[in-house]
Amino acid sequence: MRSLHLRPEPIRPDPTTGLLAALREAAAHIAAEAATLDVDGAFPGAGVAALRDIGLLTAPLPRALGGAGLGTTPEGAAPLATALRLVGRASLPLGRLYEGHVNALRLVLRHGSPAQAEAAARDARRGCFFGVWNTDGFNEPPLAVADGVLRGRKILCSGAGRVDRALVTARDSVAAPPQMLLVDLAPGERADLSPWTAQGMRASATGAVDFTGLPAVLIGQQGDYLRQPDFSGGAWRFAAVQCGGVEAVLGLLRAHLSHTGRGGDPHQAARLGQAAMAAETARLWVHSAAQRAEAALPEADTVAYVNLARLAVERTALDVLELAQRSIGLQAFMRPNPIERVARDLATYLRQPAPDRALVGAAAHVLEAAAEPGDLWG
Repeated sequence: MRSLHLRPEPIRPDPTTGLLAALREAAAHIAAEAATLDVDGAFPGAGVAALRDIGLLTAPLPRALGGAGLGTTPEGAAPLATALRLVGRASLPLGRLYEGHVNALRLVLRHGSPAQAEAAARDARRGCFFGVWNTDGFNEPPLAVADGVLRGRKILCSGAGRVDRALVTARDSVAAPPQMLLVDLAPGERADLSPWTAQGMRASATGAVDFTGLPAVLIGQQGDYLRQPDFSGGAWRFAAVQCGGVEAVLGLLRAHLSHTGRGGDPHQAARLGQAAMAAETARLWVHSAAQRAEAALPEADTVAYVNLARLAVERTALDVLELAQRSIGLQAFMRPNPIERVARDLATYLRQPAPDRALVGAAAHVLEAAAEPGDLWG
């Protein structure tokens, strides 16, 4: 009797490998566009188009919906962290916008109905750009919905006038839990970019958007937007973009020392070494937080760890900014030196909500934990 020789199944290539390789190739063009867009109200249109061409707008979708599974599984966490770092390294405004796109798709997939998830995936495959806008105007009623029609506006909307699908939160009152809604927007309409006068992130097209009279589709239930661990645990994604900004500053510092021939000075070498350690610290925190956030771990552990990660990245970013500016001197504060722009963008993007609350909450978790300090996250 002849023995059967079974052919082994061919190893299927990981689609994320090609995506990340294409992103690395496009990074120089994205960075070149960023250098020309340090203008209030600008939008990195070519950068978004590059992400679309690479396939990164659909990459956060599960493979069953035509995506690459970036961030939808524990295995997809590391590739998404890398993608967010690479985009942030090339352009922090584009990184902020792409992180919002990823977040919006994730929320619809996680809390929407199967039909809503399929519709969002279809829109992403058609090239639609998504965003998440949660901040209500100061001293004015929150965005509200009645009979499927919206009333009010949102502020601090990155990509205002450019986002095709906005996931927004509405409330019956200031104290009520938020209800997520998905809104179709026409390009160039309903956006007011004049209030955005921040020092950095000028090319993120951030502004206010008036939704009054627009129809909206409810996504999930009231309070789903704030559901843990996703709400706090998702902070690793903006930390990944910030980590890319840290790497950009480190690269610019290295290039400056190489160009000026000052890298051999022991004081300059020490600062470069310290900056390199800090940047790697940030990267390790981000990738570890990504893996933990996407795994089925206890909620309190996930929230505490990611909160520590986002604050560790903030601290390392501030340290690297100081080291680079001290090494380069006055030129680091003068246009058109690229580090001047990147430093402003990074310093602005670091201002994320409630850092003190995140730190105190993480500290409380450490205080109450039964495990030894070295085993807290084992």
